[in-house]
Amino acid sequence: MEQARAWIQSASTVVALTGAGISAESGIPTFRGAGGLWRSFRPEELATPEAFARDPKLVWEWYLWRRGLIARAEPNPGHYALARLEQRAPRFLLVTQNVDGLHERAGSRAVLKLHGDIWEVRCTGCGAEQRDERLSFDRMPPRCTCGGLLRPAVVWFGELLPARVWQEAERAVAEAELLLVVGTSALVYPAASLVPLAKRSGARVIEVNLEPTPYSEWLDCSLRGKAGELLPRLIS
Repeated sequence: MEQARAWIQSASTVVALTGAGISAESGIPTFRGAGGLWRSFRPEELATPEAFARDPKLVWEWYLWRRGLIARAEPNPGHYALARLEQRAPRFLLVTQNVDGLHERAGSRAVLKLHGDIWEVRCTGCGAEQRDERLSFDRMPPRCTCGGLLRPAVVWFGELLPARVWQEAERAVAEAELLLVVGTSALVYPAASLVPLAKRSGARVIEVNLEPTPYSEWLDCSLRGKAGELLPRLIS
C-alpha cells in the first residue's frame, strides 16, 4: 500500500481505468453480478442492437429502470478519491467503462467514456445526440423530432467503440507513467487490452479490485478490497 501511494504521488502522467465494480459499491448492479437479472432477462439479452430492433419498448423499460437506480445512487469515496487525484496529478485522464455519470457527479472532469452515457440519447434516424435525463417518457418508445426512434447513446454488445474515443484512450495509456485499474474484471474487450498496453509502454500498473483478474499476477501492485475503502488511502 505504501509503495503504491508513493508511485501515485510521484507520477506526472496518470490514467485511471474504472469498471462496474466501483459503481456496484454505490448500489448499481453489475451485468455479471447476482443483481444482474431484470424480470426474467439478463442484460446480455437486452443490451444489443437486435433486442432493440425486436422490441424497443422493452429495452427502453429496462433502461428507464436502470436510470431510476442510478438517479437514487450517490458517488462513493472511491469516486471522490479519483476526483481529488485529477486535481493533484500534473496530467490525468479517467477512462471509464461505466455509463452512469457518477464520476462526474463526484467532481471528475477529465473523463473519457468508452461505452457512452446512459443520460444521452441518439436518434436511429438522423443520428442526432442530446442529453436527456428523464425517468419516464410520454410515449414509448421515445422518438426524435424527425420521427426516428431514440435509443440510449451507449455501446451495446456487438457494437464497436467510437473510433475517436478508443484512439484517445490508447494514446493516453501509451503515454502514461502510471495506470490505476479500479473495479474492472479485465474480461471486457477492447477495454481490457489497455492494461497490457500500459505495461508494454513502460507504465507502472496498480490494480484495485475485489477479486483477482487475468492480469493480477504480473501487475506492479494488485490490491484486494473495495475501491471506496482503498482509494481514499491511496489518494490521501
